[in-house]
Amino acid sequence: MSKLIVAISLSILFMQTVNIAASDDLWVTYAGDPLKTGHGKRIVLVSGDDEYRSEEALPMLGKILARRHGFDCAVLFSVDPETRTIHPEEKTNIPGIHLLDDADLMIIATRFRELPDADMKHVDDYVNSGRPIIGLRTATHAFNYNKNKQSPYAKYSFNSTEWPGGFGQQVLGDTWISHHGYHKRESTRGVINKEFQGHPILRGVKDVWGPTDVYGVKNLGPEAVVLMHGAVLEGMSPDDKPVAGAKNDPMMPVFWTRSFTGRSGNPSRVVCTTMGSSTDFESEGLRRAVVNACYWGLGMEDQIPAESDVEYVGDYHPTEYGFGSFTPGVKPATYRLD
Repeated sequence: MSKLIVAISLSILFMQTVNIAASDDLWVTYAGDPLKTGHGKRIVLVSGDDEYRSEEALPMLGKILARRHGFDCAVLFSVDPETRTIHPEEKTNIPGIHLLDDADLMIIATRFRELPDADMKHVDDYVNSGRPIIGLRTATHAFNYNKNKQSPYAKYSFNSTEWPGGFGQQVLGDTWISHHGYHKRESTRGVINKEFQGHPILRGVKDVWGPTDVYGVKNLGPEAVVLMHGAVLEGMSPDDKPVAGAKNDPMMPVFWTRSFTGRSGNPSRVVCTTMGSSTDFESEGLRRAVVNACYWGLGMEDQIPAESDVEYVGDYHPTEYGFGSFTPGVKPATYRLD
């Protein structure tokens, strides 16, 4: 049997499997193109923030990773358990989180979630497994345990003292600190660090700009490799100039790699960017850096193309970020690919 027939057969089998798993339509799956490089690797993208519209950005990324690069993808959402619709303000319910058990890579873009212990165990097991992790924007403050402070996972909270800075600081490199740029008035220009301009993640990355502001970073250790800094711009246009003064002297890191070693003793390749709103991802450069980061995280950096294909699969018209700006009544199935 030829390799092509085997690949197609495996893809069909995977599609049948995920269709059964997602038959209740509480998450969405995209089968990877069997002829693309990433075929056979599974990526779980976990959305769940109430400000930066990760419920729109992650399906877009999942489609690109599946159709353009061959990765099998599952996108998870915060879901209202009664209406079964996507509700980013629902902090305790992310159906499908068990899919992390078989994932090769996790992309997380949550904000202040407080998952039940049975669900959080899947996250904790993944984090400690040695498998790669990519954190976007609010993942620096992905969790916040307010109601269940006795939970064994309360240490994941962004303000934890037991595990200083929680998941954000301990795993990604830093927790939530501040809006370094003026929120909704000063946008971000990604400035490539010349020291690491040859890094595989930056391959083909020429221009990065986003309308979100630069986050403050103060706990990132010297082991981190800062690939991009963030220039705070005077306004909300990519043509605006960097502001003068201390905000850009020095500039804050906005995209870095590091390593995290948990209970397994196996180091995870970790990538974090404090950019990542749905509107930030209109930047081709940012999309390419995150797609390249998937390859790098999986140890496939030698297979990163000179210019990764990050063209949208279907339409992408992201909602402007802000609290309460999500579109109500949307079901996960809305993001399925026919």
